[in-house]
Amino acid sequence: MKPIPYGRQDIDQIDIDAVIETLTSDFLTQGPKIEEFEKKFASYIGVNYAVAVSNGTAALHLAALALGVKEGDKVITSPITFAASANCIRYCGGEVVFSDIDPKTFLLDIDKVRKLLESSPKGTFKGIIPVDFAGYPVNLEAFRALADEFGLWIIEDACHAPGAYFRDSNSQVQMSGNGKFADLAIFSFHPVKHIATGEGGMITTNSKELYDKLMILRTHGITKNPDLLQKNDGGWYYEMQQLGYNYRITDFQAALGLTQLQKADKGLKRRQEIAKRYDEAFANTHIVTPLVSEDVYHAFHLYVIQHPNRLNLYNHLRANHIYAQVHYVPVHTMPYYQSLGWNQGDFPIAEKYYAHCLSLPMYPTLTSEEQEYVIQKVLE
Repeated sequence: MKPIPYGRQDIDQIDIDAVIETLTSDFLTQGPKIEEFEKKFASYIGVNYAVAVSNGTAALHLAALALGVKEGDKVITSPITFAASANCIRYCGGEVVFSDIDPKTFLLDIDKVRKLLESSPKGTFKGIIPVDFAGYPVNLEAFRALADEFGLWIIEDACHAPGAYFRDSNSQVQMSGNGKFADLAIFSFHPVKHIATGEGGMITTNSKELYDKLMILRTHGITKNPDLLQKNDGGWYYEMQQLGYNYRITDFQAALGLTQLQKADKGLKRRQEIAKRYDEAFANTHIVTPLVSEDVYHAFHLYVIQHPNRLNLYNHLRANHIYAQVHYVPVHTMPYYQSLGWNQGDFPIAEKYYAHCLSLPMYPTLTSEEQEYVIQKVLE
């Protein structure tokens, strides 16, 4: 039996040809494909600016730097996410404060965040990093109102959710990462994500000020922009104006991103079909399936079920060459964060979710036959 992973990239000949064409061009990095990818990605999600970077973690780090996170700054995020959502604050010397999740959506619970803010002196916190977990978009309109009330910025971790959207209070579609409510949003182009570039990431914003900061921070803190130079010795001249990083993406990765972007909507449609079939198959069982809402378009990066005997199910599936995965071990239970004072038992809803969650195979090239095999083995 061919192994069935929980997720994988969808690479076709058009992708391969685009990469080969770029490999034989004049630019392998810092060339025209990067800007083209940025502009087309920005257009896809409806935002003014996009900055392509080397990976999603780099995107988070640069976002935190651009917002001025410094030692001692406290920032709120979810414990049910990949560690990078929290680590980016630690990279800047800030303090991560976790808050529990909503038991239905698995997203950061806004009511618990409000209680956390109200129980602390005003000015204690600097920002919030909500996560569009599994592809289910956070209602950022509500978080924006809360953030404005307490003077906070928002970084939307939209790594799981390109193409996802929620409807705001006026029934208007709000795409994940469109910058309407979050100061910055970030995406990942890891192979299991909707758009794959090998490694890669994107930061989106509607703020020209933040965009300019990101562009300098992405390349060592260096600029050649004549309008920004303190002096100008000639056409070759550049200045390092702050401490930045080499978080650039390559042109051949951007070329792959462009062709991947062309089939993003087709991939989303197939993910919806796969999710619907899973929903039907598990409807009358003790398996808990993901929340479906009329106000939300779920991007289904992951299809997460909850099962009372997760370990046995996980082992049974692996024995049958189905490589389901757990997303995620709660970040606050990691040894590093426990060394900072967090403990098992701090967030009971997140920990209950972790005890039962399992991500089933979900990717556009999963065939109907493969999905039926997965369903059969789960039901066994």
